[in-house]
Amino acid sequence: MAPLCRVSLTPLLTAAWFASLPSSNGLLDRTSLTETCQEIAASVSSASTVYYDTASVHYTNDIAHWASSSSQMAECSFEPGTPLDVGIALQILGKTKTPFAVKGGGHTSNPGFSSTTGVQIAMSRFSDVTYDAPSQTTTIGAGLIWDDVYAALEPYGVNVVGGRVSGVGVAGFTLGGGYSWLTNQYGLTIDTVQSFELAMPNGAVLNVTAASEPDLFFGLRGGFNNFGIVTRFTLKTFPQSQVWGGIIMYTANELDLVNQATANFVANITDPKAQIITSILGISGASEIVFYDGPSPPEGIFDEFLAIPHEFKDVSTRSFLSLVQATPSNITSDSRAIFNTISVLDYPVSLLEAIVNESMFWGQSLALSGAWLISYSVEPFIPSMFDHSTTPSAYPPSRDRALLPLEIYFAWTDPTSDGTVQQAIRDTASYLRQLAIAEGQDVANAASYSNYAIFDTPLSSIYGENLPRLQAIKAAVDPTNVMGLAGGFKF
Repeated sequence: MAPLCRVSLTPLLTAAWFASLPSSNGLLDRTSLTETCQEIAASVSSASTVYYDTASVHYTNDIAHWASSSSQMAECSFEPGTPLDVGIALQILGKTKTPFAVKGGGHTSNPGFSSTTGVQIAMSRFSDVTYDAPSQTTTIGAGLIWDDVYAALEPYGVNVVGGRVSGVGVAGFTLGGGYSWLTNQYGLTIDTVQSFELAMPNGAVLNVTAASEPDLFFGLRGGFNNFGIVTRFTLKTFPQSQVWGGIIMYTANELDLVNQATANFVANITDPKAQIITSILGISGASEIVFYDGPSPPEGIFDEFLAIPHEFKDVSTRSFLSLVQATPSNITSDSRAIFNTISVLDYPVSLLEAIVNESMFWGQSLALSGAWLISYSVEPFIPSMFDHSTTPSAYPPSRDRALLPLEIYFAWTDPTSDGTVQQAIRDTASYLRQLAIAEGQDVANAASYSNYAIFDTPLSSIYGENLPRLQAIKAAVDPTNVMGLAGGFKF
């Protein structure tokens, strides 16, 4: 392993600077917020409910997020039960200029993206999964997590292109793009969407397809909640047998071997059914998730990983759901957390060694800030990953080449360290991007994956040349900027 070193350290973000970030809070006084909540409650059907009691189970669940730093105390929470009620609420929120948020699974790490001190819309009642065998599609509610979808489809022997670890919500994952264990075979999740059920800012409910609403269909495939609130998704399904895989944990002593095995996999394995996620964890070592879409992999694909001495291994032939739930993705639940990302074209050993160095450096540097998890997840895909759809989409802005995400993930405990840790994760992403460029990778303008990107990532860094079209669509369907009252990447 290369010696621990670091070329530069960007000055840490000050608390004052972080406090100055734009927020949806404070647009209305509390009395006005309460009146808006009451108007929504009086206007919607009996299928929907508004909750005011902050001690109630419903309210608590509605505002809760996987990362505690992503939760806020809302004036009220609203659980809509029909798309029309979502539309009614949007009209009231727009009329009163009330800040709001939309929460599906609540797995965002970006503060304020699905939380608010205004009206928290929780999509939990949209929890249906229906399978249509003749069309080989499934329609799923926006309040689900992927675990629920996989469990519901398993008896039919089919699956969808969805999340890779337990607890991830359907809505944000899909509207941001969706990298899956099945992406090499079928594309991103957005490449498999057949239609969106969309509640518009003007209250109308549309069934958005590529034929009926091509601009909206383009925008929703990667453009998040800029055009309204999606209540249901109809996705293609694919046959699903048992799979092989699970998680392996290695100590830091084995990082050189893990790096070499990862680089060899990226360079040599072209079987679309085979995938890995290598997570570098600094002094904690590394975790390896291995996946093969079949009961057993051909010899040679994962042999190098299996031969490395390990401290824990849970790898077997199992159901797809069992594999997804085998990874301890919720171990950081209720901690403060932030993601960031870069996109690269390759993962050579030299870049992997730099990632190890970064994980060691920031593990030491952020220890006094209460950071207890420093993780860099290497996510390789085959070159044809973007070739499964010819229908234009908001993300990726170009499908000319495969982009391999690096998910950077820091978790900590102390709220006063938020700014420090967030700046650190910006700094490490910038450093690794520049290193990849210096090594000859043409990634200066490579699109960042929005579901991993930190909250202040420039829109142009995610959507590239698609941004002007997305802004025009947004202006056409939401001229009074109702959706601008909610958090997220805003056009």
